[in-house]
Amino acid sequence: MSMSLAQRIAVGGALPRQLRGGAVRIGFLAPLTGPSAPWGKPGLDGCRIWADWVNEQGGMIVAGRRQRVEITARDAALSPQETLAAARDLVDRAGARIVLALGGDSLAPALPWLMARHALVSTLLPFDLSPQTPSLIAPSEVHPVFVVTAVEWLARQRPELRRVALCSQEDMMGRPSLATYRTAFAAENMQIVRELRYPPAARDAEAMVAAMLEARPEVLCWCSAEPHMVHALTEAAWRAGFDGPILSATADNYQRLVARTSTSFMENFTFNFPDFDDPALAGTAFFFRQPAGFHASYHDRFPGQWSAVSWEYAAVLDLWHAAVEIAGTTDPLTVLEAMKRGGQMMQVFGPARWHGEALFGIDNALVGSWPVVRVVEGRARIQSFGSVLGWLDRHEAELIAQMRALGLLWQQRGPVSPPA
Repeated sequence: MSMSLAQRIAVGGALPRQLRGGAVRIGFLAPLTGPSAPWGKPGLDGCRIWADWVNEQGGMIVAGRRQRVEITARDAALSPQETLAAARDLVDRAGARIVLALGGDSLAPALPWLMARHALVSTLLPFDLSPQTPSLIAPSEVHPVFVVTAVEWLARQRPELRRVALCSQEDMMGRPSLATYRTAFAAENMQIVRELRYPPAARDAEAMVAAMLEARPEVLCWCSAEPHMVHALTEAAWRAGFDGPILSATADNYQRLVARTSTSFMENFTFNFPDFDDPALAGTAFFFRQPAGFHASYHDRFPGQWSAVSWEYAAVLDLWHAAVEIAGTTDPLTVLEAMKRGGQMMQVFGPARWHGEALFGIDNALVGSWPVVRVVEGRARIQSFGSVLGWLDRHEAELIAQMRALGLLWQQRGPVSPPA
């Protein structure tokens, strides 16, 4: 399961390039409008690039036959009823063989039905996983557990820093992030001196930053704030004169922050999502071994829109594509079995293992290493790769305790029952 897209294209080049049979349809169910659209729309754009690349090479090879792939997208930001109807439409009418989802609150209205239908569904938020979601997988991103790598890195670089103020929104994006950052800071003997929890619709970043600074922190942390809040909070910290490190899971359109603050201020900004033209990715074991090419194609087609999720859904598709070719079918459960065979596979940033039973009750999260990224001279640059698995080996029990305190354990979330 470690063969890259580039390698499969080379092998498949000997097969007839004529497309045969119907298209293989891929469903996309994530927010495309509203405040969470930055977690969906850039990822859909990345999937379209992926699909074009596959089709330009003759399509997918399924049991020795080439088939075109098609992306069918639906908005998961309209209403719970419309999200459920969209899921039904993708699976029953369009015949989607996999449904790509952001997860969390945006997927919740449809998840019980999708599981009852035995649909293969991917999420970027592994806290959706439970024994009641056997065909739900998190093969691309293990949000928010990857954030621990940045906390570890900062503690190594600046061991004198001890006081942290953080804020987190009250939803299924924010609460797991809060639990993880709490655990990561405690593991480094860093004290949280102020913790703010806010509704996702909050806009008063100035007041939030002022409240955090009252506690005289040495480090500020935005947890997994939505992109608009990352920008508002960072600019508020700059205006307030804060000059210490800032941690955030993401920093979409960080160039705008550099322009609106200063290059030197942003030198202290650390997050977890690289640009794919980063020199540290060149020549590495990557999901299609063309990170710079994907990055360039994305910027050509969607200038200024690169984000944390631009590549993540496409990464899921590449892993799924490899499993389809091994299984010789697009049958969802057969492909899932092929993906998990052996318990490990090559993930975006290298070797990874299917993990999660202690955290989620099921080993359906693909966990390996993750990059730490800092803004250097106005550009995002990878500083190191940290082992998320290694951190869990040392601190998973403490993370579970924090999850329990916030009601996040799968046993606390209630049954996953299909709608009537």
